Amino acid sequence: MVRDSGLRRGWTTGACATAAAKSAYGALLTGTFQDPVTIALPRGQRAAFALAGHRLADGAATASVVKDAGDDPDVTHGALIEATVRASPGGLRFRAGPGVGTVTKPGLPVEPGEPAINLAPRRMIADAIAEVAAAHGDAGDVEVEIAIPGGEELARKTMNSRLGIVGGLSILGTTGIVVPYSCAAWIHSIYSGIDVARATGLDHVAGATGATSEAAVQRHYGLTESALIDMGDFVGGMLKYLRRHPVPRVTIAGGVAKMTKLAQGRLDLHSRKGAVDLAALADVAREVGAGDAVADAIVHANTAALAFRIAEGEGLALGDAIAAAARRQAAAVVAGARIEIDVLLFNRDARLVGKAPG
Repeated sequence: MVRDSGLRRGWTTGACATAAAKSAYGALLTGTFQDPVTIALPRGQRAAFALAGHRLADGAATASVVKDAGDDPDVTHGALIEATVRASPGGLRFRAGPGVGTVTKPGLPVEPGEPAINLAPRRMIADAIAEVAAAHGDAGDVEVEIAIPGGEELARKTMNSRLGIVGGLSILGTTGIVVPYSCAAWIHSIYSGIDVARATGLDHVAGATGATSEAAVQRHYGLTESALIDMGDFVGGMLKYLRRHPVPRVTIAGGVAKMTKLAQGRLDLHSRKGAVDLAALADVAREVGAGDAVADAIVHANTAALAFRIAEGEGLALGDAIAAAARRQAAAVVAGARIEIDVLLFNRDARLVGKAPG
């Protein structure tokens, strides 16, 4: 898969794990591995994967796929993603095999003690298992173990240990597709999106940090596809271009961590530019009524998402306060241009948890 920029797209670990699991489950039922194996991606596309290996023994079937990240500088490019499927009563269960991490701290999409297989890959695997089960009249009661040989060593090049993911890598991916990370290509796409919006007479565009917030802001305002700017982490690049090429109304939408970074003055929201300042976040919580104990819990939270959950549990309007601060930062960048800016914060479930109207 090739972008207009010429950079080749690739596949997420979640997509590779799904393909391996589907083929393995089919072999467990029929004795034959599907190769290549075709899976459904979250946005409706279908993709085929060749197997790198397979085996069937002792009541278990194992299939493997080599991760191809395209032109993205991904540490998992070339890694072997293995899925072993066994019968297991009680529905679908997930297990972390060698090289796949286990979650040990709260604040991540899956609970402590669970394999570090994110929610979107879990849904992809569950859908693939259900598809095979329906085709063969089986209940789909299986354990799916995902392994990445050498994954524990690769994980040292990631932030997994800081997040409390031990023993290996995470199985990730919201769309199944890896878009190569290229600043020049991405910034160009932002400019092009704004240009198209202006040329077609749109008076409201929205820049979102990721797929979840993009879908949420589109639903929230009923925006067309043309009004959605693939901003990613480059909020500064988008705003600076808008200052020179204004659109009357601009919405900035994102998750709580990235919007907190914007509120704290960062215009590049990528993790390599630094983490959320939890002490500063606790100070904002105090401004909206947090006591010392709650503020201390926020300072020591494992993630920004957990910090916001703590505040929400206390009935504190932390989301609105951060949205207002983020709006002030964004408005300063476009000062002098006739642009109305509003900011929306969404949690991982795409629920609105903070807003600052224009």
